[in-house]
Parts: sequence; structure tokens; C-alpha cells
Amino acid sequence: MKQSLTYYITLLVIKLKGLKKDFSKDPIDFKKIRKEDVHYPNGSFFKQNQLRNFKISDSIITEIGVNEKFAKLLIFIPGGAFISGPAQHHWDTLIKIAKQTNYKIWMCDYPKAPENKITKISENVDLIYKTALEHYPSNQISFIGDSAGGTLVTSLIQRLIKRNIELPNKIILVSPVMDASMSNLEIKNFDNIDPMLSKIGVLSAKKMCVENNDLKNIMISPLYGSFENFPQTILFLAENDITYPDQKLAVKKFIEAKISLEIIVGKNMPHIWPFLPVMKEAKTSLSEIIRILNK
Repeated sequence: MKQSLTYYITLLVIKLKGLKKDFSKDPIDFKKIRKEDVHYPNGSFFKQNQLRNFKISDSIITEIGVNEKFAKLLIFIPGGAFISGPAQHHWDTLIKIAKQTNYKIWMCDYPKAPENKITKISENVDLIYKTALEHYPSNQISFIGDSAGGTLVTSLIQRLIKRNIELPNKIILVSPVMDASMSNLEIKNFDNIDPMLSKIGVLSAKKMCVENNDLKNIMISPLYGSFENFPQTILFLAENDITYPDQKLAVKKFIEAKISLEIIVGKNMPHIWPFLPVMKEAKTSLSEIIRILNK
């Protein structure tokens, strides 16, 4: 399949921004990466459709709704390697979803590493869902998470099943990081073709987040947990992404668990490609996410 002109423009922009270089450092310069964070969005859309800001534990929740009467909730857990986020591309994605679906959306700005560790971050995600259940029935709640956000959504579902807590209707995982240990030998074959991430920096960020250097703790490496009894799960995976080899292992476990599963693989795509601006392939895949949410 031939890629669009905007695909090559996007790759050039990624290269010029130096993302690969930033993720090739150990220790990773989390303060530099955080300069791209957008904690409070600007623009007319948010002035008109931001319903409220509130806190759940140490997380800042921005609630967006184009119609206050919408009865469904989408909980957005953004990525950022556990050290940063949300970024502008998360808010831009939220706008498109809000305009074309009948969901209220919670953008979740959860605490980050290295100041906070995975246990505290996970406790925040648990409390966000617990609070959502106080206002919405579980079958009216869905999750979307990219990269480290996909990690947090996956591990949340594993905890909910273990605790026998009612599950959300569906989860959408965009380039989820399934194994923080980055120990899969196949990853080195992808490091040269990934235009955005490098194992060195990703691993450095994960080490900042874990306690006792336990990189295979299922809170941050859900690959080592169970995938039995998951709700409907939709995976967006990218071929030119160092996290792809571990996602393929997770797919095997999802299939073995015989859950309702949909997999969309982006040929030659980079990490989190559905959320990237400008690119034609990103617009197509985001339209697919919106279709899935509207089903």
C-alpha cells in the first residue's frame, strides 16, 4: 500500500522535532519532553464545550461535552511514557471525537513519574473509574488510551476482573505498551525503523516509574497478566513501532482468551499514528475509532 504525501511530511516533522533523539537518552530528559504538555486547553471549542474541571485524588479531570444530556462517558487516558502529557495531539483528538459521537469525555491528567510511581498512578486510575461508576452505568462507559495510557487501561481491566468489579462497555487501545521491561529480542529489529521512539529512552522512562526496579509488575507490564473476560477490545497497532513486538504477544493472549477483539494494524505506521496531525492515514484511522464508538 502506497503511503500518502502527508505521511512523509509527518515523518519529516517528527524527525525535525527530534523525538527519536529525545527518546535515545538515558536518563531521559523528562523535563524537556514535558515542555509539550498541555494541561489546560485553549480555543473556542473548549470555551463552549468544557463542562467542568475537577480533581479525583491527584488527577485533574477535564470534562468535555457538546451536549450536557449525553448519557455515555468516554474516559481518555493519554500516553506520555508515564513522564508527560497530555499533549496537544490528545486534545485535538478529543475535539474530533466529541464533535462526532454522543459521549461526554473525561480527559485524565494523572500524576506522572518520576515524582510518582506506578502504584500511585494506578490508584488514581482506579479512583477515576470508581467515580465514573457513581454517575454512569458500566455499560455506558468506555475507555481510550494510547501508549502508556493503553498500559494503564489494560492493567485497570485486569484489576477490575480480579476484584469482580463491573467492567466498562469497551476499551480502545492505541499503540499500548504491554511490557515495560522491553526485554523482547525482536525490539532491536524495530528500533532502526521506528521514527519516534527508541528502546533506550522508553526503558529509562519506565524505570523512573516502577518501584524496586520491578519492570514486569503487571501494573506497568500487563502482558504478564491475564486477558480472560476482557470487555470488547479494539487494538490499533503500528508496524514501525518498537512496542509492536510485545503487542503481537498480547494479541495471542487476547485470542486465546476468546474475547470480542478487533485489530487494526497500520502498515508502515509510527507509534500512536491515529492521533498524529495532518496525516491522511491518521484521519482515516481516527474516523474508524469514531465509527467504533458510535456502534
